[in-house]
Amino acid sequence: MIVGMVIGGAYNGVMAEERVPAYKNPNMPIEARVSDLVSRMTLDEKIGQMVQAEREAVTRDDIKTYMIGSVLSGGGSVPAQNTPEGWADTVDNFQKGALETRLGIPIIYGVDAVHGHNNVKDATIFPHNIGLGAANDRDLMKRIGSATAEEVRATGISYTFAPCLCSPQNIRWGRTYEGYSEDPKVVGKLGSALIEGLQGHRKDSGFLKGTKIAATAKHFVGDGLTKNGIDQGNVTEYTDEELKKFIKPYKEAIKTGARSVMITFSSINGLKTHGDYHMITEVLKGELGFTGFVISDWNGAQQVAPGDFRESIKRSMNAGIDMFMIPHDWKRFITTTKDLVAKNEVPMSRIDDAVTRILRVKFENGLFEAPFADRSLVAKGVGSAEHREIAREAVRKSQVLLKNDNHILPLKKDGLNIFVAGKKADNIGYQSGGWTISWQGETKPDLTKGTTILEGIKEVAGPNTTVDYSQDGTGAEGHDVAIVVIGEPPYAEGAGDRTDLGLLQEDIDLLNKVKTTGVPMVVILQSGRPMIVTDQIQDWDAFVAAWLPGTEGAGVADVLFGDYKFSGKLPYTWPRNMEQVNNHDKKNPLFRLGYGLKTR
Repeated sequence: MIVGMVIGGAYNGVMAEERVPAYKNPNMPIEARVSDLVSRMTLDEKIGQMVQAEREAVTRDDIKTYMIGSVLSGGGSVPAQNTPEGWADTVDNFQKGALETRLGIPIIYGVDAVHGHNNVKDATIFPHNIGLGAANDRDLMKRIGSATAEEVRATGISYTFAPCLCSPQNIRWGRTYEGYSEDPKVVGKLGSALIEGLQGHRKDSGFLKGTKIAATAKHFVGDGLTKNGIDQGNVTEYTDEELKKFIKPYKEAIKTGARSVMITFSSINGLKTHGDYHMITEVLKGELGFTGFVISDWNGAQQVAPGDFRESIKRSMNAGIDMFMIPHDWKRFITTTKDLVAKNEVPMSRIDDAVTRILRVKFENGLFEAPFADRSLVAKGVGSAEHREIAREAVRKSQVLLKNDNHILPLKKDGLNIFVAGKKADNIGYQSGGWTISWQGETKPDLTKGTTILEGIKEVAGPNTTVDYSQDGTGAEGHDVAIVVIGEPPYAEGAGDRTDLGLLQEDIDLLNKVKTTGVPMVVILQSGRPMIVTDQIQDWDAFVAAWLPGTEGAGVADVLFGDYKFSGKLPYTWPRNMEQVNNHDKKNPLFRLGYGLKTR
Protein backbone atom coordinates (compact mmCIF):
# COMPACT_ATOMS: atom_id res chain seq x y z
CA MET A 1 0.00 0.00 0.00
CA ILE A 2 2.81 2.37 0.96
CA VAL A 3 4.74 1.45 -2.19
CA GLY A 4 1.66 2.14 -4.28
CA MET A 5 1.20 5.56 -2.70
CA VAL A 6 4.80 6.50 -3.37
CA ILE A 7 4.67 5.31 -6.94
CA GLY A 8 1.33 7.02 -7.48
CA GLY A 9 2.62 10.27 -6.01
CA ALA A 10 5.68 10.21 -8.21
CA TYR A 11 3.55 9.47 -11.25
CA ASN A 12 1.22 12.37 -10.47
CA GLY A 13 4.23 14.67 -10.10
CA VAL A 14 5.55 13.65 -13.50
CA MET A 15 2.14 14.15 -15.05
CA ALA A 16 1.89 17.63 -13.48
CA GLU A 17 5.29 18.55 -14.91
CA GLU A 18 4.31 17.24 -18.32
CA ARG A 19 1.16 19.36 -18.26
CA VAL A 20 3.29 22.51 -18.07
CA PRO A 21 3.92 23.57 -21.69
CA ALA A 22 7.57 23.49 -22.65
CA TYR A 23 7.54 27.20 -23.46
CA LYS A 24 6.65 27.97 -19.83
CA ASN A 25 9.49 25.87 -18.44
CA PRO A 26 12.48 28.13 -17.71
CA ASN A 27 14.75 25.08 -17.50
CA MET A 28 14.19 24.23 -21.16
CA PRO A 29 16.58 25.59 -23.82
CA ILE A 30 15.32 28.81 -25.36
CA GLU A 31 15.14 27.39 -28.87
CA ALA A 32 12.98 24.53 -27.61
CA ARG A 33 10.69 26.96 -25.81
CA VAL A 34 10.38 29.10 -28.93
CA SER A 35 9.62 26.12 -31.14
CA ASP A 36 7.00 24.81 -28.73
CA LEU A 37 5.26 28.18 -28.47
CA VAL A 38 5.21 28.83 -32.21
CA SER A 39 3.66 25.38 -32.75
CA ARG A 40 0.77 26.31 -30.46
CA MET A 41 0.00 29.69 -32.05
CA THR A 42 -2.81 30.58 -34.43
CA LEU A 43 -2.24 32.91 -37.38
CA ASP A 44 -3.96 35.73 -35.47
CA GLU A 45 -1.61 35.25 -32.52
CA LYS A 46 1.42 35.22 -34.79
CA ILE A 47 0.45 38.40 -36.63
CA GLY A 48 -0.26 40.12 -33.32
CA GLN A 49 3.32 39.46 -32.24
CA MET A 50 4.54 41.35 -35.30
CA VAL A 51 2.77 44.56 -34.24
CA GLN A 52 4.38 47.41 -32.30
CA ALA A 53 1.72 50.00 -31.47
CA GLU A 54 2.11 53.45 -29.94
CA ARG A 55 1.21 53.85 -26.26
CA GLU A 56 -1.35 56.53 -27.09
CA ALA A 57 -3.06 54.39 -29.75
CA VAL A 58 -3.59 51.12 -27.88
CA THR A 59 -5.30 49.95 -24.70
CA ARG A 60 -4.90 47.04 -22.34
CA ASP A 61 -8.05 45.52 -23.84
CA ASP A 62 -6.64 45.95 -27.37
CA ILE A 63 -3.55 44.02 -26.39
CA LYS A 64 -5.69 41.22 -24.99
CA THR A 65 -8.09 41.16 -27.96
CA TYR A 66 -5.54 41.45 -30.77
CA MET A 67 -2.69 39.66 -28.95
CA ILE A 68 -0.31 42.52 -29.72
CA GLY A 69 3.37 41.79 -29.23
CA SER A 70 4.91 45.18 -28.55
CA VAL A 71 4.17 48.74 -27.49
CA LEU A 72 6.39 51.80 -27.80
CA SER A 73 6.64 55.34 -26.57
CA GLY A 74 7.82 57.61 -29.33
CA GLY A 75 9.80 60.77 -28.55
CA GLY A 76 7.73 62.80 -26.06
CA SER A 77 5.09 60.09 -25.61
CA VAL A 78 4.98 59.95 -21.83
CA PRO A 79 2.44 58.87 -19.22
CA ALA A 80 0.45 61.43 -17.26
CA GLN A 81 2.92 61.04 -14.41
CA ASN A 82 6.36 61.29 -15.98
CA THR A 83 8.06 59.50 -13.09
CA PRO A 84 9.51 56.00 -12.73
CA GLU A 85 6.34 54.96 -10.90
CA GLY A 86 4.11 56.48 -13.57
CA TRP A 87 5.99 54.70 -16.33
CA ALA A 88 6.10 51.36 -14.51
CA ASP A 89 2.37 51.48 -13.78
CA THR A 90 1.63 52.23 -17.44
CA VAL A 91 3.83 49.44 -18.79
CA ASP A 92 2.58 46.93 -16.24
CA ASN A 93 -1.01 47.73 -17.14
CA PHE A 94 -0.33 46.92 -20.79
CA GLN A 95 1.50 43.79 -19.68
CA LYS A 96 -1.52 42.57 -17.74
CA GLY A 97 -3.51 42.64 -20.97
CA ALA A 98 -0.88 40.49 -22.68
CA LEU A 99 -0.84 37.94 -19.87
CA GLU A 100 -4.62 37.62 -20.06
CA THR A 101 -4.39 36.20 -23.60
CA ARG A 102 -4.74 32.47 -24.28
CA LEU A 103 -1.00 31.81 -24.37
CA GLY A 104 0.07 34.62 -22.03
CA ILE A 105 2.83 35.96 -24.27
CA PRO A 106 4.25 39.14 -22.70
CA ILE A 107 4.74 42.35 -24.62
CA ILE A 108 8.16 43.90 -25.09
CA TYR A 109 7.99 47.67 -24.51
CA GLY A 110 10.35 49.89 -26.51
CA VAL A 111 11.56 53.44 -26.04
CA ASP A 112 14.12 55.81 -27.56
CA ALA A 113 16.65 55.91 -24.72
CA VAL A 114 19.31 57.36 -27.01
CA HIS A 115 21.39 59.47 -24.59
CA GLY A 116 20.18 58.19 -21.28
CA HIS A 117 16.50 57.50 -20.57
CA ASN A 118 15.75 60.83 -22.20
CA ASN A 119 11.95 60.73 -22.20
CA VAL A 120 11.85 60.56 -18.41
CA LYS A 121 11.88 63.68 -16.26
CA ASP A 122 15.01 63.97 -14.13
CA ALA A 123 16.79 60.98 -15.68
CA THR A 124 20.53 61.24 -16.33
CA ILE A 125 21.05 62.76 -19.78
CA PHE A 126 24.41 61.80 -21.27
CA PRO A 127 26.16 63.68 -24.10
CA HIS A 128 24.77 62.93 -27.53
CA ASN A 129 26.79 60.41 -29.53
CA ILE A 130 28.88 63.00 -31.36
CA GLY A 131 30.37 64.03 -28.02
CA LEU A 132 30.96 60.43 -27.01
CA GLY A 133 32.78 59.99 -30.31
CA ALA A 134 35.08 62.84 -29.29
CA ALA A 135 35.75 61.09 -25.98
CA ASN A 136 36.35 57.77 -27.83
CA ASP A 137 36.50 55.72 -24.64
CA ARG A 138 35.25 52.14 -24.87
CA ASP A 139 35.16 51.55 -21.11
CA LEU A 140 33.18 54.75 -20.62
CA MET A 141 30.67 53.58 -23.23
CA LYS A 142 30.08 50.32 -21.37
CA ARG A 143 29.42 52.22 -18.15
CA ILE A 144 27.05 54.62 -19.91
CA GLY A 145 25.19 51.65 -21.37
CA SER A 146 24.94 49.97 -18.00
CA ALA A 147 23.69 53.13 -16.27
CA THR A 148 21.15 53.78 -19.03
CA ALA A 149 19.87 50.20 -18.86
CA GLU A 150 19.38 50.44 -15.13
CA GLU A 151 17.35 53.66 -15.48
CA VAL A 152 15.27 52.15 -18.29
CA ARG A 153 14.54 49.09 -16.14
CA ALA A 154 13.57 51.47 -13.31
CA THR A 155 10.55 52.41 -15.42
CA GLY A 156 9.49 48.83 -16.20
CA ILE A 157 10.89 48.90 -19.76
CA SER A 158 13.30 46.32 -21.19
CA TYR A 159 14.04 47.49 -24.76
CA THR A 160 15.65 50.57 -26.30
CA PHE A 161 16.01 51.82 -29.87
CA ALA A 162 19.73 52.55 -29.51
CA PRO A 163 22.51 52.93 -30.51
CA CYS A 164 22.70 54.63 -33.90
CA LEU A 165 25.54 53.10 -35.92
CA CYS A 166 25.57 55.65 -38.72
CA SER A 167 28.80 57.23 -39.92
CA PRO A 168 27.52 60.56 -41.32
CA GLN A 169 29.42 61.83 -44.34
CA ASN A 170 27.40 65.02 -44.85
CA ILE A 171 26.94 67.07 -41.70
CA ARG A 172 24.00 68.96 -43.18
CA TRP A 173 22.01 65.95 -42.02
CA GLY A 174 19.84 66.69 -38.99
CA ARG A 175 20.82 63.46 -37.26
CA THR A 176 24.57 63.98 -37.46
CA TYR A 177 24.84 64.20 -33.68
CA GLU A 178 23.46 60.65 -33.41
CA GLY A 179 26.59 59.33 -35.14
CA TYR A 180 29.70 58.81 -33.02
CA SER A 181 31.97 59.71 -35.91
CA GLU A 182 32.36 59.93 -39.66
CA ASP A 183 34.84 57.03 -39.23
CA PRO A 184 33.02 53.65 -39.25
CA LYS A 185 35.84 52.08 -37.22
CA VAL A 186 35.14 54.44 -34.32
CA VAL A 187 31.40 53.88 -34.72
CA GLY A 188 31.81 50.12 -34.56
CA LYS A 189 34.04 50.27 -31.50
CA LEU A 190 31.87 52.62 -29.47
CA GLY A 191 28.53 51.25 -30.62
CA SER A 192 29.39 47.67 -29.72
CA ALA A 193 30.69 48.82 -26.32
CA LEU A 194 27.43 50.62 -25.58
CA ILE A 195 25.46 47.54 -26.63
CA GLU A 196 27.47 45.39 -24.23
CA GLY A 197 26.77 47.89 -21.46
CA LEU A 198 23.05 47.91 -22.23
CA GLN A 199 22.62 44.16 -22.68
CA GLY A 200 25.43 42.57 -20.70
CA HIS A 201 27.89 40.06 -22.13
CA ARG A 202 26.14 37.66 -24.48
CA LYS A 203 27.60 34.59 -22.73
CA ASP A 204 26.65 35.68 -19.20
CA SER A 205 23.59 34.17 -17.49
CA GLY A 206 22.28 37.69 -16.84
CA PHE A 207 22.32 38.65 -20.53
CA LEU A 208 19.31 40.96 -21.21
CA LYS A 209 17.87 40.28 -17.74
CA GLY A 210 17.68 42.05 -14.39
CA THR A 211 19.15 45.50 -14.89
CA LYS A 212 20.00 44.83 -18.55
CA ILE A 213 17.85 45.57 -21.59
CA ALA A 214 17.67 44.70 -25.28
CA ALA A 215 19.47 47.10 -27.61
CA THR A 216 18.84 48.09 -31.23
CA ALA A 217 21.52 48.68 -33.84
CA LYS A 218 20.12 51.32 -36.19
CA HIS A 219 19.47 52.35 -38.94
CA PHE A 220 20.53 49.63 -41.33
CA VAL A 221 22.06 50.84 -43.57
CA GLY A 222 23.08 54.10 -45.28
CA ASP A 223 21.61 56.86 -43.13
CA GLY A 224 24.12 59.66 -43.05
CA LEU A 225 25.19 58.83 -46.61
CA THR A 226 22.26 60.39 -48.47
CA LYS A 227 22.76 62.95 -51.19
CA ASN A 228 22.98 66.49 -49.74
CA GLY A 229 22.51 65.05 -46.24
CA ILE A 230 18.74 64.91 -46.69
CA ASP A 231 16.97 63.00 -43.94
CA GLN A 232 15.21 59.88 -45.26
CA GLY A 233 16.88 60.62 -48.58
CA ASN A 234 18.60 58.61 -51.29
CA VAL A 235 22.11 57.08 -51.20
CA THR A 236 23.53 57.59 -54.69
CA GLU A 237 27.20 58.49 -54.25
CA TYR A 238 28.56 55.14 -53.02
CA THR A 239 29.21 51.85 -54.78
CA ASP A 240 28.28 48.49 -53.25
CA GLU A 241 31.92 47.99 -52.38
CA GLU A 242 32.12 51.39 -50.66
CA LEU A 243 28.97 50.63 -48.67
CA LYS A 244 30.63 47.60 -47.09
CA LYS A 245 32.70 49.70 -44.69
CA PHE A 246 29.51 51.29 -43.37
CA ILE A 247 28.07 47.82 -42.75
CA LYS A 248 31.05 46.81 -40.59
CA PRO A 249 29.73 48.53 -37.41
CA TYR A 250 26.65 46.32 -37.65
CA LYS A 251 28.83 43.25 -37.97
CA GLU A 252 30.56 44.23 -34.72
CA ALA A 253 27.22 44.94 -33.05
CA ILE A 254 25.85 41.54 -34.04
CA LYS A 255 29.01 39.84 -32.80
CA THR A 256 28.48 41.62 -29.48
CA GLY A 257 24.93 40.26 -29.39
CA ALA A 258 22.62 43.06 -30.55
CA ARG A 259 19.12 41.59 -30.42
CA SER A 260 17.29 44.07 -32.63
CA VAL A 261 18.17 45.92 -35.81
CA MET A 262 16.10 48.85 -37.09
CA ILE A 263 15.91 49.58 -40.80
CA THR A 264 16.71 53.02 -42.22
CA PHE A 265 14.10 55.32 -43.77
CA SER A 266 16.54 56.08 -46.58
CA SER A 267 16.89 54.46 -50.00
CA ILE A 268 19.86 53.05 -51.89
CA ASN A 269 19.73 54.08 -55.54
CA GLY A 270 16.00 54.64 -55.30
CA LEU A 271 15.06 51.41 -53.49
CA LYS A 272 13.68 51.97 -50.00
CA THR A 273 15.69 49.81 -47.64
CA HIS A 274 12.47 48.78 -45.85
CA GLY A 275 11.68 46.83 -49.03
CA ASP A 276 15.21 45.66 -49.84
CA TYR A 277 15.32 41.84 -49.65
CA HIS A 278 19.01 41.76 -50.49
CA MET A 279 20.06 44.07 -47.65
CA ILE A 280 17.70 42.72 -44.98
CA THR A 281 17.50 38.98 -45.67
CA GLU A 282 20.61 38.17 -47.69
CA VAL A 283 23.07 40.55 -46.02
CA LEU A 284 21.78 41.23 -42.49
CA LYS A 285 20.21 37.87 -41.68
CA GLY A 286 22.38 35.82 -44.03
CA GLU A 287 25.93 37.13 -44.38
CA LEU A 288 26.02 38.83 -40.96
CA GLY A 289 24.22 35.97 -39.21
CA PHE A 290 21.76 38.15 -37.30
CA THR A 291 19.41 36.01 -35.16
CA GLY A 292 17.40 38.70 -33.38
CA PHE A 293 14.42 40.52 -34.86
CA VAL A 294 14.38 43.22 -37.52
CA ILE A 295 12.11 46.16 -36.75
CA SER A 296 10.83 48.87 -39.06
CA ASP A 297 11.22 52.53 -38.21
CA TRP A 298 8.13 54.64 -37.43
CA ASN A 299 5.71 53.90 -40.31
CA GLY A 300 8.77 53.17 -42.43
CA ALA A 301 7.26 50.11 -44.09
CA GLN A 302 4.47 52.22 -45.58
CA GLN A 303 7.03 54.23 -47.58
CA VAL A 304 8.01 51.25 -49.75
CA ALA A 305 5.09 51.76 -52.15
CA PRO A 306 3.80 55.27 -51.38
CA GLY A 307 0.03 55.46 -51.30
CA ASP A 308 -0.39 51.67 -51.46
CA PHE A 309 -0.60 50.32 -47.91
CA ARG A 310 -1.13 46.71 -48.90
CA GLU A 311 1.75 46.58 -51.36
CA SER A 312 4.04 48.32 -48.86
CA ILE A 313 3.33 45.77 -46.16
CA LYS A 314 3.71 42.90 -48.61
CA ARG A 315 7.09 44.05 -49.94
CA SER A 316 8.56 44.99 -46.57
CA MET A 317 7.41 41.77 -44.93
CA ASN A 318 8.80 39.64 -47.73
CA ALA A 319 12.00 41.69 -47.61
CA GLY A 320 12.51 40.42 -44.07
CA ILE A 321 11.04 42.88 -41.57
CA ASP A 322 9.83 41.00 -38.50
CA MET A 323 8.26 43.60 -36.21
CA PHE A 324 6.35 46.54 -37.63
CA MET A 325 6.51 49.85 -35.80
CA ILE A 326 3.10 50.88 -37.01
CA PRO A 327 2.03 53.25 -34.24
CA HIS A 328 -1.57 54.04 -35.16
CA ASP A 329 -2.61 51.97 -38.18
CA TRP A 330 -1.94 48.61 -36.56
CA LYS A 331 -5.48 47.23 -36.98
CA ARG A 332 -5.22 47.76 -40.73
CA PHE A 333 -1.86 46.02 -40.65
CA ILE A 334 -3.41 42.97 -38.99
CA THR A 335 -6.27 42.61 -41.49
CA THR A 336 -3.94 43.29 -44.43
CA THR A 337 -1.40 40.70 -43.30
CA LYS A 338 -4.10 38.06 -42.81
CA ASP A 339 -5.28 38.67 -46.35
CA LEU A 340 -1.73 38.51 -47.74
CA VAL A 341 -1.18 35.13 -46.07
CA ALA A 342 -4.59 33.82 -47.18
CA LYS A 343 -3.74 34.66 -50.79
CA ASN A 344 -0.22 33.20 -50.53
CA GLU A 345 1.40 36.58 -51.19
CA VAL A 346 3.32 36.24 -47.92
CA PRO A 347 4.31 32.64 -47.10
CA MET A 348 3.70 31.17 -43.64
CA SER A 349 7.42 30.45 -43.47
CA ARG A 350 8.05 34.21 -43.46
CA ILE A 351 5.51 34.74 -40.67
CA ASP A 352 7.02 31.90 -38.63
CA ASP A 353 10.53 33.28 -39.10
CA ALA A 354 9.42 36.70 -37.87
CA VAL A 355 7.60 35.32 -34.83
CA THR A 356 10.44 32.95 -33.98
CA ARG A 357 12.88 35.86 -33.90
CA ILE A 358 10.61 38.04 -31.78
CA LEU A 359 9.89 35.29 -29.25
CA ARG A 360 13.56 34.35 -29.06
CA VAL A 361 14.40 37.85 -27.84
CA LYS A 362 11.46 37.90 -25.42
CA PHE A 363 12.69 34.69 -23.81
CA GLU A 364 16.25 36.02 -23.67
CA ASN A 365 14.90 39.25 -22.19
CA GLY A 366 13.46 37.30 -19.25
CA LEU A 367 9.94 38.54 -19.94
CA PHE A 368 8.22 35.16 -19.48
CA GLU A 369 9.65 34.78 -15.97
CA ALA A 370 9.62 38.48 -14.96
CA PRO A 371 7.08 40.36 -17.09
CA PHE A 372 6.45 43.19 -14.64
CA ALA A 373 8.58 46.07 -13.40
CA ASP A 374 11.06 45.33 -10.63
CA ARG A 375 9.63 47.62 -7.98
CA SER A 376 12.92 47.75 -6.09
CA LEU A 377 14.48 49.36 -9.18
CA VAL A 378 11.46 51.64 -9.56
CA ALA A 379 11.92 52.79 -5.96
CA LYS A 380 15.61 53.46 -6.65
CA GLY A 381 14.52 55.73 -9.46
CA VAL A 382 16.56 57.60 -12.07
CA GLY A 383 19.25 60.26 -12.07
CA SER A 384 21.36 58.90 -9.23
CA ALA A 385 24.52 60.69 -8.13
CA GLU A 386 26.55 57.72 -9.39
CA HIS A 387 25.04 57.93 -12.87
CA ARG A 388 25.41 61.70 -13.01
CA GLU A 389 29.09 61.36 -12.16
CA ILE A 390 29.52 59.02 -15.15
CA ALA A 391 27.77 61.62 -17.31
CA ARG A 392 30.00 64.40 -15.96
CA GLU A 393 33.06 62.30 -16.80
CA ALA A 394 31.67 61.82 -20.31
CA VAL A 395 31.18 65.56 -20.69
CA ARG A 396 34.72 66.50 -19.72
CA LYS A 397 36.21 63.77 -21.91
CA SER A 398 34.11 64.95 -24.88
CA GLN A 399 35.28 68.58 -24.84
CA VAL A 400 37.55 69.35 -27.79
CA LEU A 401 39.94 72.29 -27.49
CA LEU A 402 40.42 73.73 -30.98
CA LYS A 403 42.20 77.00 -30.20
CA ASN A 404 44.12 78.18 -27.15
CA ASP A 405 46.14 81.34 -27.85
CA ASN A 406 48.68 82.29 -25.22
CA HIS A 407 47.56 79.25 -23.18
CA ILE A 408 44.58 81.14 -21.84
CA LEU A 409 43.19 77.78 -20.77
CA PRO A 410 43.13 76.40 -18.20
CA LEU A 411 41.79 79.38 -16.28
CA LYS A 412 43.13 80.13 -12.82
CA LYS A 413 40.79 78.77 -10.17
CA ASP A 414 41.11 81.65 -7.70
CA GLY A 415 41.13 85.39 -8.05
CA LEU A 416 39.77 85.87 -11.58
CA ASN A 417 36.96 88.23 -12.50
CA ILE A 418 34.98 86.13 -15.02
CA PHE A 419 32.17 87.21 -17.32
CA VAL A 420 29.82 84.57 -18.76
CA ALA A 421 27.66 85.56 -21.72
CA GLY A 422 24.81 83.93 -23.64
CA LYS A 423 21.42 82.47 -22.75
CA LYS A 424 22.71 79.04 -23.73
CA ALA A 425 25.16 79.09 -20.81
CA ASP A 426 22.33 78.63 -18.32
CA ASN A 427 19.84 76.39 -20.10
CA ILE A 428 19.45 72.62 -19.73
CA GLY A 429 17.27 72.47 -22.85
CA TYR A 430 19.89 73.97 -25.14
CA GLN A 431 22.75 71.89 -23.78
CA SER A 432 20.77 68.63 -24.01
CA GLY A 433 19.50 69.07 -27.59
CA GLY A 434 16.87 66.99 -29.34
CA TRP A 435 15.46 63.73 -27.99
CA THR A 436 15.21 65.21 -24.51
CA ILE A 437 11.82 64.96 -22.75
CA SER A 438 10.22 65.55 -26.16
CA TRP A 439 11.15 64.41 -29.66
CA GLN A 440 12.53 67.75 -30.88
CA GLY A 441 13.82 68.85 -27.49
CA GLU A 442 12.96 72.17 -25.88
CA THR A 443 14.66 75.43 -24.93
CA LYS A 444 13.34 75.49 -21.37
CA PRO A 445 16.11 76.46 -18.93
CA ASP A 446 14.83 73.96 -16.34
CA LEU A 447 13.67 71.28 -18.79
CA THR A 448 14.89 68.51 -16.51
CA LYS A 449 17.13 68.18 -13.49
CA GLY A 450 20.77 68.97 -14.16
CA THR A 451 23.64 71.43 -13.91
CA THR A 452 24.07 74.15 -16.52
CA ILE A 453 27.46 75.28 -17.80
CA LEU A 454 27.10 78.51 -15.82
CA GLU A 455 26.28 76.62 -12.63
CA GLY A 456 29.26 74.37 -13.27
CA ILE A 457 31.57 77.36 -13.70
CA LYS A 458 30.37 78.81 -10.40
CA GLU A 459 30.87 75.45 -8.70
CA VAL A 460 34.39 74.81 -10.00
CA ALA A 461 35.87 78.32 -10.29
CA GLY A 462 37.02 78.62 -6.68
CA PRO A 463 36.01 80.67 -3.65
CA ASN A 464 37.85 83.89 -4.55
CA THR A 465 36.58 84.05 -8.13
CA THR A 466 33.89 86.46 -9.26
CA VAL A 467 31.45 85.15 -11.88
CA ASP A 468 29.11 87.65 -13.52
CA TYR A 469 26.49 86.64 -16.08
CA SER A 470 24.57 88.33 -18.86
CA GLN A 471 22.31 86.67 -21.39
CA ASP A 472 22.86 89.36 -24.02
CA GLY A 473 26.55 90.06 -23.35
CA THR A 474 26.07 93.44 -21.69
CA GLY A 475 28.63 94.32 -19.03
CA ALA A 476 31.79 92.48 -20.08
CA GLU A 477 33.99 95.52 -19.58
CA GLY A 478 36.58 95.27 -16.83
CA HIS A 479 36.59 91.48 -16.55
CA ASP A 480 39.68 89.31 -16.86
CA VAL A 481 38.05 86.88 -19.29
CA ALA A 482 34.73 86.35 -21.02
CA ILE A 483 33.29 82.86 -21.52
CA VAL A 484 30.78 83.15 -24.37
CA VAL A 485 28.41 80.21 -24.91
CA ILE A 486 26.79 79.93 -28.33
CA GLY A 487 25.18 77.15 -30.36
CA GLU A 488 22.34 75.48 -32.18
CA PRO A 489 18.79 75.23 -30.85
CA PRO A 490 17.46 71.71 -30.17
CA TYR A 491 16.23 69.65 -33.13
CA ALA A 492 15.77 66.04 -34.20
CA GLU A 493 15.75 64.18 -37.51
CA GLY A 494 14.62 66.11 -40.61
CA ALA A 495 13.89 69.28 -38.65
CA GLY A 496 17.65 69.61 -38.24
CA ASP A 497 18.55 69.36 -41.93
CA ARG A 498 20.43 72.51 -42.99
CA THR A 499 21.73 74.08 -46.17
CA ASP A 500 23.77 76.64 -44.22
CA LEU A 501 25.85 75.70 -41.16
CA GLY A 502 26.89 79.23 -40.28
CA LEU A 503 26.39 80.59 -36.78
CA LEU A 504 23.02 82.04 -35.86
CA GLN A 505 22.81 85.83 -36.16
CA GLU A 506 21.93 86.08 -32.47
CA ASP A 507 25.23 84.35 -31.65
CA ILE A 508 27.21 86.58 -34.01
CA ASP A 509 25.65 89.65 -32.38
CA LEU A 510 26.54 88.30 -28.92
CA LEU A 511 30.14 87.64 -29.95
CA ASN A 512 30.48 91.10 -31.49
CA LYS A 513 29.14 92.81 -28.38
CA VAL A 514 31.69 91.11 -26.16
CA LYS A 515 34.45 91.61 -28.74
CA THR A 516 34.06 95.40 -28.62
CA THR A 517 35.08 95.42 -24.94
CA GLY A 518 38.51 93.96 -25.70
CA VAL A 519 38.13 91.33 -22.98
CA PRO A 520 39.79 88.02 -23.95
CA MET A 521 37.16 85.56 -25.17
CA VAL A 522 36.80 81.83 -24.55
CA VAL A 523 34.07 80.61 -26.89
CA ILE A 524 32.13 77.43 -26.13
CA LEU A 525 30.05 76.07 -28.99
CA GLN A 526 27.16 73.73 -28.22
CA SER A 527 26.13 72.01 -31.42
CA GLY A 528 25.16 68.71 -32.98
CA ARG A 529 27.87 68.99 -35.65
CA PRO A 530 30.76 71.21 -36.72
CA MET A 531 29.63 74.71 -37.66
CA ILE A 532 31.19 77.19 -40.07
CA VAL A 533 33.19 79.57 -37.84
CA THR A 534 35.97 80.54 -40.24
CA ASP A 535 35.10 84.26 -40.26
CA GLN A 536 34.72 84.53 -36.48
CA ILE A 537 37.40 82.30 -34.94
CA GLN A 538 40.17 84.85 -35.49
CA ASP A 539 38.54 87.01 -32.80
CA TRP A 540 38.57 84.26 -30.20
CA ASP A 541 41.38 83.52 -27.77
CA ALA A 542 40.15 80.00 -27.14
CA PHE A 543 37.57 77.80 -28.82
CA VAL A 544 35.95 74.70 -27.31
CA ALA A 545 33.60 72.32 -29.13
CA ALA A 546 31.25 71.19 -26.37
CA TRP A 547 28.76 69.32 -28.61
CA LEU A 548 25.50 68.59 -26.77
CA PRO A 549 26.67 67.71 -23.26
CA GLY A 550 23.37 66.81 -21.60
CA THR A 551 22.49 67.49 -17.98
CA GLU A 552 25.94 67.52 -16.42
CA GLY A 553 27.31 70.89 -17.54
CA ALA A 554 29.90 70.98 -14.76
CA GLY A 555 31.98 68.63 -16.87
CA VAL A 556 32.73 71.60 -19.14
CA ALA A 557 34.02 73.61 -16.19
CA ASP A 558 36.18 70.68 -15.07
CA VAL A 559 38.43 71.17 -18.10
CA LEU A 560 38.11 74.97 -18.37
CA PHE A 561 39.70 75.33 -14.94
CA GLY A 562 42.22 72.53 -15.27
CA ASP A 563 40.84 70.01 -12.79
CA TYR A 564 41.16 67.66 -15.76
CA LYS A 565 43.08 68.10 -18.99
CA PHE A 566 41.36 68.47 -22.34
CA SER A 567 41.55 65.12 -24.10
CA GLY A 568 38.74 65.09 -26.70
CA LYS A 569 39.52 64.71 -30.41
CA LEU A 570 37.35 65.71 -33.36
CA PRO A 571 35.14 62.81 -34.47
CA TYR A 572 34.31 64.72 -37.68
CA THR A 573 36.30 66.83 -40.11
CA TRP A 574 35.66 70.52 -39.34
CA PRO A 575 35.05 72.34 -42.67
CA ARG A 576 36.11 75.84 -43.62
CA ASN A 577 33.02 76.52 -45.70
CA MET A 578 29.85 74.98 -47.11
CA GLU A 579 31.57 74.13 -50.39
CA GLN A 580 33.75 71.63 -48.54
CA VAL A 581 30.65 70.12 -46.92
CA ASN A 582 28.75 69.81 -50.19
CA ASN A 583 31.71 68.42 -52.12
CA HIS A 584 32.94 66.01 -49.41
CA ASP A 585 36.22 67.92 -49.60
CA LYS A 586 38.37 67.09 -46.59
CA LYS A 587 41.78 67.95 -47.99
CA ASN A 588 42.19 71.39 -46.42
CA PRO A 589 39.66 71.70 -43.59
CA LEU A 590 39.66 74.22 -40.78
CA PHE A 591 40.47 71.30 -38.46
CA ARG A 592 41.19 67.73 -39.51
CA LEU A 593 39.49 64.61 -38.22
CA GLY A 594 41.13 63.66 -34.90
CA TYR A 595 42.39 67.17 -34.10
CA GLY A 596 42.31 68.40 -30.52
CA LEU A 597 44.69 70.38 -28.35
CA LYS A 598 45.73 69.40 -24.87
CA THR A 599 46.24 71.73 -21.94
CA ARG A 600 49.34 71.71 -19.80
